[in-house]
Amino acid sequence: MLRHLPQPFHTAVFVRGIGDGDMIVVDRSIQARHGHIVVAVIEGEFTVKSLYSVGGIVRLKAGNPTYPDIIPKECETLQIWGVVTSCIKRFSR
Repeated sequence: MLRHLPQPFHTAVFVRGIGDGDMIVVDRSIQARHGHIVVAVIEGEFTVKSLYSVGGIVRLKAGNPTYPDIIPKECETLQIWGVVTSCIKRFSR
């Protein structure tokens, strides 16, 4: 479970029900595939996005319409850090 996410981390998540401040459970042993919600590292920056991987095209789809999808350039390093398996919502602090 990731309560304190690695820094820097993109906090405006809003991917299929995951909101800012939610805790996510990440399984690093699952092989990520198309449609999974993943924690990805691109050029040293962590983000949570939906993985689009079809026909050799890889894209990280943003769940928040104010953020663009991420399409890695050839010179950029993309690592899928893990697959999100659960989301825990907190209602009070």
